Amino acid sequence: MEAAGCFEAHEVDLHGHRAVYRVAGSGPTVVLIHGMVNSSRHWRVVAERLAGSYRVVAPDLIGHGDSATPRGDHSLGAHAASIRDLLTTIGVERATIVGHSLGGGVAMQFFYQFPQRTERLALVSSGGLGREVSPLLRGAALPGASPLLRLATRRRLVDALDAVAGRLSARGARQGAYFEAVARALRPLQDAGSRRAFLQTLRSVIDVHGQHVSATDRLYLLGDMATLIVWGERDRTIPIEHGRAAHAAIPRCRFESLPRAAHFPHLEDPGGLADVLADFLATTAPVHIHDSDWAAVIAQQAKNRLRAVA
Repeated sequence: MEAAGCFEAHEVDLHGHRAVYRVAGSGPTVVLIHGMVNSSRHWRVVAERLAGSYRVVAPDLIGHGDSATPRGDHSLGAHAASIRDLLTTIGVERATIVGHSLGGGVAMQFFYQFPQRTERLALVSSGGLGREVSPLLRGAALPGASPLLRLATRRRLVDALDAVAGRLSARGARQGAYFEAVARALRPLQDAGSRRAFLQTLRSVIDVHGQHVSATDRLYLLGDMATLIVWGERDRTIPIEHGRAAHAAIPRCRFESLPRAAHFPHLEDPGGLADVLADFLATTAPVHIHDSDWAAVIAQQAKNRLRAVA
C-alpha cells in the first residue's frame, strides 16, 4: 500500500479476494469507476480537484490495478455488485456514480441494480451506448488473441511504443497521444492474471462486431436522475455520437465535450473534466429513488409501449 496522502490506498477483503480503493477528501461521496486497463490511480488529479468539497472513492475493479485477479465473473453486473459490497463495507449508503469507458457501463449497471444507492450519474466516454468501438478492441476480443496479447505486452515493445509516443508528441503530432494510450494500456497486462481478467472483461461486452451489451433500451429509467455525459472530442475508441444520442434520449441530461481530450479525459484533460464534474455536482440536487418510484417508472414505460403498438 502507498503511504498516507491525499489519495490514499486502502485494502479490504471482499468474498475472499483483495479489493483496493483510494480515497480523497470529505463530504458527500463521489465514486469514480475506471475503465479497462486503467485503475484508481488514473483518477488522481480529478480526485484531488474534487476533494475540497467531496469524499472521493475510486475502486480498483476486480481484475484491475492492485485488486485481486481471480478467475470468475467479470461482467458489468458482477463489477457493479462488487462496488456495492465495497461501499457497504466502508459505510457509504448513497453516492454520485461516475464511470469512464467500461466504467460507464458499470456505472449504468450500478444504477439499474441499485437505484436507491445512486444520487447522480456521470458517464465519461462511456461504453454501452452504441455498437461501434475501435478495431483494436474488436481484434483483442477474438478467440485467438491471448497469445498475441502476451507478445504485444513484452516490456521491450511497450518501451518502444512509449519512445515513439514521446518523439511524436515532442513534434506536436496528434498520433503521439494514440501511441501513448496504447503503451499505457499494454503495460499493466504484462502480468498473466491481469491479461486473463482483461480478456474476460473485454469479451463480456465486446466481440468482433463491436459492443454487444447496450443500455439504450433502459435509458428511460434515468428520467428523474440528474445525469451528465462527457466526451473527448478527439475520441477514436468510442464515437462521440454515442454520447450525443444518449443525451437526446435522457430527459435531465447534460452533455459536455472536451476539445483537448481523446478517449481518456481524466488523463488527457483532468482539469477540464474535474471542472465539468464540479459544476454538475454543485448545480444539481442528489436524487433519492424509492422502490415504489422505480416500479412506477417501469410500469409507465410498459403502458407507453402497449399504446404505441395498439
